[in-house]
Amino acid sequence: MAIIESVPNISEGRNLDAVRHITDALRRVPGVRILDVQSDAAHHRSVLTLAGDREPLKQAILRLYEESLASIDMRVHQGAHPRLGAVDVCPFIPIEGATMTDCVDLAREVGSEIAARFNLPVYLYEDAASTSARRNLEDVRRGEFEGLAAKMQHPHWTPDFGPTTPHASGGATVIGARMPLIAYNINLATDRLDVAKEIAAAIRMSSGGFRFVKAMGITLDGRGIVQVSMNLTHYEKTPIFRVFEVVKREAARYGVNVLESEIVGLVPSAALMQAAAYYLQLEGFSGNQILENRLRSSE
Repeated sequence: MAIIESVPNISEGRNLDAVRHITDALRRVPGVRILDVQSDAAHHRSVLTLAGDREPLKQAILRLYEESLASIDMRVHQGAHPRLGAVDVCPFIPIEGATMTDCVDLAREVGSEIAARFNLPVYLYEDAASTSARRNLEDVRRGEFEGLAAKMQHPHWTPDFGPTTPHASGGATVIGARMPLIAYNINLATDRLDVAKEIAAAIRMSSGGFRFVKAMGITLDGRGIVQVSMNLTHYEKTPIFRVFEVVKREAARYGVNVLESEIVGLVPSAALMQAAAYYLQLEGFSGNQILENRLRSSE
């Protein structure tokens, strides 16, 4: 049995009854585990983490699109996080007994079926991308739902599957295959959006920062603070602690303190081990020194 993870992001983070209805439908799909559900009202977005073998996971994702398109209307959606559609993005990630090629094939198969079944435009990204211009999610999503109709008129942005005009209420969706990433946010003790944007520009790859960091500055209106919202796409080469320390130093330049940070969804234990070893200045520390790891290895 192969284990493939999928982390779909849906554009609903405030109506928790609707999110619960969607997740309950997924729980009725045999052979799929819902590992985590996190909803954020400011982002108006929920991040689901599913895992299973290829075919059960495919059926769960099809059910996810069915339920999300029935309950989410992008024409009235507003939130801090960029988004293209009701199911904004749906990546497939190899975990065990599956390769990246397997996930690319699954992404393309699911994308084709979703387009046909729901009349929804589908773009492929990351390792499943049909062109290099579509590898980066932020490039595909640029213009968001409101600019989608105009964007799709350009020949370079014809969808990989489905109609050449947006779904009226569901917009479009982005499906792909990638390695695990960490969704990591740092909240600043200020309401100055310009500071968050300057810090995001300093650390993200696209403007000269870390190779494996995507970042943007946003406002958390309900809290009166701003956030540096990030995706860390290769935690071994750009670890969490390094990003945190640079954000803290950059914020200090503006007289701003870091309030807190958060991880959205699941995180590999090795990423947290890196942070523990760094901050505790542990010499020669390894995962074998963690009690639970040693117990599992002896089973």
